Amino acid sequence: MRHFFTSYVTVLFFLCGMLSYAQQTTTVRGKVLDAGSRPVEGASVQLAGTARGTSTSASGQYRITGVRQGEYTLRITAVGFAPTEKRIVVKGETLVVPDLELVEKAEELIGVTVSSFRANKFAEKQSQTVAKMPLKDLENPQVYSSIPNELLTEQITTDFGNVLKNSPGVYKVQGNRNINTDGGSFYTIRGFRTGLGLVDGVLGETNAEYDPANVEKVEVLKGPSGTLYGGQVTSFGGLVNIITKKPLDTFGGEVTYTGGSNDLNRVAADIYGPVNKRGNLLFRVNTAYQYQNSFQDAGFKRTFFVAPVVEYRANERLNIKLNTSFYHGESTSPSVLFLSRTRPFIATRPEELHFDWERSYTSNDITMENPTTNLKGEVNYKISDTWNSQTIVAYNDRRSKGFYQYQFIRKATDDTLERNIVKMNTINTSTNIQQNFTGDFRIAGLRNRLVVGFDYLDQTVKNDNSPYIVFDYVNGVMPGDNYNDLTRAAVEARLAESEGPRTENRSSNGMAGIYASNMLNMTDDLMAMFSLRVDRFWNDTYNQTALSPKFGLVYQVVKDKVSLFGNYMNGFLNVSPVSQPLPDISGIFEPQHANQAEGGVKMNLFNNKLALTASYYYIKVENMTYRDGLVRDGQEYSVTVQDGTQHSKGVELEVIANPVEGLNIIAGYSYNDSELTKGVPALVNRRPASAGPANLVNAWVSYVLPKGKLKGLGVGAGGNYVGKHLTSNSAVTGVFTLPAYTLVNATAFYDTSHYRLGIKVDNLANERYFVGQGVIAPQMRRNFAANLVIKF
Repeated sequence: MRHFFTSYVTVLFFLCGMLSYAQQTTTVRGKVLDAGSRPVEGASVQLAGTARGTSTSASGQYRITGVRQGEYTLRITAVGFAPTEKRIVVKGETLVVPDLELVEKAEELIGVTVSSFRANKFAEKQSQTVAKMPLKDLENPQVYSSIPNELLTEQITTDFGNVLKNSPGVYKVQGNRNINTDGGSFYTIRGFRTGLGLVDGVLGETNAEYDPANVEKVEVLKGPSGTLYGGQVTSFGGLVNIITKKPLDTFGGEVTYTGGSNDLNRVAADIYGPVNKRGNLLFRVNTAYQYQNSFQDAGFKRTFFVAPVVEYRANERLNIKLNTSFYHGESTSPSVLFLSRTRPFIATRPEELHFDWERSYTSNDITMENPTTNLKGEVNYKISDTWNSQTIVAYNDRRSKGFYQYQFIRKATDDTLERNIVKMNTINTSTNIQQNFTGDFRIAGLRNRLVVGFDYLDQTVKNDNSPYIVFDYVNGVMPGDNYNDLTRAAVEARLAESEGPRTENRSSNGMAGIYASNMLNMTDDLMAMFSLRVDRFWNDTYNQTALSPKFGLVYQVVKDKVSLFGNYMNGFLNVSPVSQPLPDISGIFEPQHANQAEGGVKMNLFNNKLALTASYYYIKVENMTYRDGLVRDGQEYSVTVQDGTQHSKGVELEVIANPVEGLNIIAGYSYNDSELTKGVPALVNRRPASAGPANLVNAWVSYVLPKGKLKGLGVGAGGNYVGKHLTSNSAVTGVFTLPAYTLVNATAFYDTSHYRLGIKVDNLANERYFVGQGVIAPQMRRNFAANLVIKF
């Protein structure tokens, strides 16, 4: 590994040598907006008469490198907008072109409007993927958050778990455990447990954690979204979709080194440009190596990630992309204490246990490896001026190879911890095929924006795991001499002696769905969305069909500024059959369904300086299964019934503001009230542990000097308030509460055209806090990171 790391760093510094060429030329950069001052993604920006050009990012930004001094015509074209040009003069330093505003084709082009302020860089709400068709935020009846790469850069993000702290109503309820089932990180959204599984709209799961190196933006869709995305990759609360970085048609890139607390060392690179002279074959490579120790007495994480991407722009109609990513991680199991499930709690809060939370209860040679491969081919074809085709084939391979280790409070007292361990060798694979046709046309003078699609998913799981064994017992308050007995050699010996059952099996399932969604403009201001999905699921033992509808209304009170919206959304989950103790009781069930009703307002005011979304939602889940007692002929049986229900309701508020040039604010608040109204008797009329805290607040404020000799110098501060979390809530055990906490983070940076320096401190107040569902997982206290970015 040391040899690999040395070679890796040598290659990166070789890339830095390319700066000498880059400094002979300069860079032209800027931003492209629509008439509502929203960023335009995918616009072509060209220097007329040259091979220099690029496409705008999700934030509407473009950057053309390698430009020599002289006068040029900057030409901007985008689908749905009239082309425009602007004369520029390039001198010896980076040229920042004032924001350019495009006008829709339906309007007459009068000229180029130059805004006098920098647009709201965190308000990246125009999306191609949320509705699987191009829709502006104020046109979409669904609520979603969009977290742009600019925010991740400003916050010096090296852990994907910190990304979603910027979205209202999202709480990390479980860190990644690296195992084959539920091994990745899990979050709560609107009272329901939600995993990370979508990359660019298709399945891209991992048993570990995502690396943020290749993230362009992250979209968090709120509410059950089964109609467009199916039941295999969504939850009843929403879904998370990671949008990756795409190739650019000018050469450039950057190399980053980040160091920090607990021996954090991270080296990353982002390199892009054309492959051929025509400039229609493009590439981009993002890569990162990271090592960091645990904040506890043992534990570490080492990862390597590389994501090569190739794009072929055959002509104006045909575009072909091949996206790949390869991840390899090795780490110890995170320190997790499982709470008792069978007796009443003695301690009901972490501080009452009197444990030393700096102890990990593990050792550095008890590790798990998690190689992950994602391959995706995408073909986009423009059939006509009104119709487009998108074909996607994606393959995902994720593995768990090594040891998973955890602690359990099982005995009559809280101070005795049972150390458990299992050795895993698992392979999870999936193949996802999607075909989408999108159209923008008029019938009887009414505008229709339609997507019709087909979705096929095949999943396979192969397990070859040892038995779960109890290695030993340690005292959590005063560990004895056996605390350090947990070693790889000792575990291998104990597993060899174990007579417990191994897990050796192979299973598979499949899903095929067809869906359609149409946004109908009944007037210029009143729009209605009608959507429907038919989904067929099958595996080795059963199959099910689910119907998932969706309906939405949007009324623009002030055109492109204020929208009132309402929606009805549906999600579903397939339910496997079970064996019942009596022959006349069926073990075949219907899919579970979640139905959401929501209403609210979206605003984009003061020429994009203020974006606001506020909503109230109500979700009801039906057909939940649970075990219940049945007495017949004097004998009691345990049967599975399907009449469970859960209610979840709440409010969400998100504000993104740019009140003055250089000052950017993002803030959110959510309140959720969840209750299991029918189900397991011990849990009825209680808040489910999977619902997370009822109250969540997020905020981030940053200021960057927009002018002068110190232009690019900035500071930022913010954090999160997390209300108390009932990590276990049962009539059998009682309630165990993880206390509320507030995290405050701060950063300072200096960003120029050729380099960037940054430093951040997380958890300034050194807060002790915990997360978990049915477990106690202590989190890192105050820590810092600093980085240097070389741009070329």
